Amino acid sequence: MSIFLDSELTASERGEDARFRIIPVPLERTVSYGSGTAAGPAAIIEASNELERITNGAEPCARGIFTEAPLDCDGPLPEVMERLAQRTEAAIRGGRVPVTLGGEHSLSYGAVIGVARALGQPLGLVQIDAHADLRIAYQGEKHSHASVMHLLAEEGIRLAQFGVRALCQQEMEERARHGVFYKDAEELVTTNIHTIDLPEDFPELVYVSFDVDGLDPSQMPATGTPVPGGLGYYQALHLVEHALKGRRCVGLDVVELAPDGNAAWDFTTAQIVYRLMAACTE
Repeated sequence: MSIFLDSELTASERGEDARFRIIPVPLERTVSYGSGTAAGPAAIIEASNELERITNGAEPCARGIFTEAPLDCDGPLPEVMERLAQRTEAAIRGGRVPVTLGGEHSLSYGAVIGVARALGQPLGLVQIDAHADLRIAYQGEKHSHASVMHLLAEEGIRLAQFGVRALCQQEMEERARHGVFYKDAEELVTTNIHTIDLPEDFPELVYVSFDVDGLDPSQMPATGTPVPGGLGYYQALHLVEHALKGRRCVGLDVVELAPDGNAAWDFTTAQIVYRLMAACTE
């Protein structure tokens, strides 16, 4: 089995008592444009072996990283989501931080529901994405990648969205109905904003969902739904890191990498995963 950061971990850092639990989810069931997300987790893990231990002055691997077996993604989507929820719930109950690697964005539903079940407390979600993913259903599938944030909002998860630049009227209405906090890409990019304060009443416990299409296609073309006018690499990371100030990151996912043969994009995604893990240690 492939192991995240295998080339750098000591024997004690890769054990089952590690702080971080890597959960590969090669899910590709509702993609609506480009394909290839099923290969994302394996590509991220392979590229992680080229990372250094230090990222942004931190060394998250010193807290330990355990890589689980890939999730079985066969069967009806509700069953896949429940299998994933059981994984992330077990991680939280064990005092760990689940780090889910996608795979398409629909998987965030299972990952977040498991975290919320284990915590039993208000949970906020910080989302980097080109899309709002607030459609009530898409192409007849309620568990679509385009509907995942609608499902989570319906479950009472508070949302903060950064970098969106493609949304429909229904999603604008859903934002208003659920009180979604957002700063869209045009405002962020044209004024070069790197820090945003979340509302004071935003939950203290935060889950991060990072869709790589939130980045501009010039920096991340290896994704199924690229949209021009996106965030820069450091800009996206700074927005997340600042949003986490004074709060605690309890889990994260990085989704929608569709490897295209250029290792640069796999490595970029692996570096994002590792840097977000560092944000979860502060």
